[in-house]
Amino acid sequence: MSYFSPKETLTLQQREDYLLLRLQASLQRAKANSDYYRETLKDIDPASINSRQALAALPLTRKADLIALQSQQLPFGGLNGMDAGQVARLFQSPGPIHEPEGKADDWWRMGQAFYAAGFREGDIVHNTLSYHLSPGGFIMDSGARACGCAVIPAGTGQTELQLQVIQTLQPNGYCGTPSFLKLLIEKAEQNQQPLPFTKALVSGEPLPDELRQLFTDHGIQCRQAYATADVGLIAYEQNPLEGLIVAEDIILELVRPGTGEPVTPGDVGEIVVTVFNEEYPLARFATGDLTAALPVPSSCGRTNTLIKGWLGRADQSTKVKGLFIHPKQVDDIVRRHPEIIRAQLVVDINDGRDTMTLLCHSEGELDLGTIEKSLKSVSRMKGQVRQIPVEEFADTHLVIVDNR
Repeated sequence: MSYFSPKETLTLQQREDYLLLRLQASLQRAKANSDYYRETLKDIDPASINSRQALAALPLTRKADLIALQSQQLPFGGLNGMDAGQVARLFQSPGPIHEPEGKADDWWRMGQAFYAAGFREGDIVHNTLSYHLSPGGFIMDSGARACGCAVIPAGTGQTELQLQVIQTLQPNGYCGTPSFLKLLIEKAEQNQQPLPFTKALVSGEPLPDELRQLFTDHGIQCRQAYATADVGLIAYEQNPLEGLIVAEDIILELVRPGTGEPVTPGDVGEIVVTVFNEEYPLARFATGDLTAALPVPSSCGRTNTLIKGWLGRADQSTKVKGLFIHPKQVDDIVRRHPEIIRAQLVVDINDGRDTMTLLCHSEGELDLGTIEKSLKSVSRMKGQVRQIPVEEFADTHLVIVDNR
């Protein structure tokens, strides 16, 4: 068995010692260079954070709070450790939430996920995550290139054009969402042009067993990675039957939703991540995603913790087609259309693809076409709008209902 980095086979104590040293150095830099952490850590000596117990005493920074923080201090809410003009790229994801990318190679640390999924030097990878404003395409791109792969920056949409490029350039690897890979397979079969893919790394959406089996039936070995625009790679698959391996160079905690308190081992908790980037040194960043730790490491020889994968959200934000959508965005649509008395966004999965429907209640007849344009403008995704009586709402307090 070969590995992307020697770090992947460190003993538990070696890894813990290494991470805690990096943590102290990162907190020291953040306190010196970040407006947000200068205030957050004003009464804390970073050198005293020498254990996970000490780390757990620090306050959480929640993904759900980034919109408000950034609106008060653009572009990064003061969490950045260097000026915006010193980073490599600046992104705006739906929310809006802004993220930087640093100048280091594989800044998002995605190479280890591609390597575990079987990608090697000389592979050609068809990358279908968006390169437009949000960082998804760049996150995948950097990881594939870190393994020595060539990348086709296909981005999203334009399925027929993408199929032409695939037939011409014959990439043997795919990365993107699982639903778009399914769409490419279906369209290629209609055109009687088999896809050349033999391996895939998917992210941004759940990967149901039946969809993974579909890929296997078409000769594609598929693995998934769990990453976010804020912190990069969090965990990845090697053996899909075992769970996801926590990425190197981060500290992952599981806490009780709504608190910063660590859960009992084996219990479901909210994923909290600390990264050591000089540009964006997020400490105890609460993602809003839920998972649980598994008691034994992977059989592949990688020694970091295994987690079960994505088990839902601790808040009402959710991902649709690989992009986050937040309750505030639904509120923004209602503000654009004051005739809407109540609105609720319902997310479903149909034939392996994410769909979203905005349910609206009003005393008068609504202009559904205009509201659909607002939904697309705010979320950057197409969705349907339906007008319903108030008693038909699935739940009286939820703004977003995820039925997947």
